[in-house]
Amino acid sequence: MGKAAVMGDYDSVYGFQALGLDVFAATGTEEDAKLLRTLADGEYGIIYVTEALAKELEEEISRYKDRIVPAIIPIPGVTGNTGSGIANVKKFVEQAVGSDILFQNDET
Repeated sequence: MGKAAVMGDYDSVYGFQALGLDVFAATGTEEDAKLLRTLADGEYGIIYVTEALAKELEEEISRYKDRIVPAIIPIPGVTGNTGSGIANVKKFVEQAVGSDILFQNDET
């Protein structure tokens, strides 16, 4: 499980091919969920998914949330950052550490 993949709209993901990641353009259909399942149950340890596609595939992604592998990581697409990716990372860190490490005290 050493491979990494990127899923999302073509404009958002095609550049990752130059970095050696396997790129899969989303079709906007049920095929996207099937593809995610195939990648997650196959040889991919990390699957980056654009935030827009992750929102569409929430139910499918939730099947893997308690598994260590694969790590399914939302990334911003060309349309910008929705904030959902950082919110998920924050939630997972809070669960692991037991505290909100991004909390800022403005009383200093």
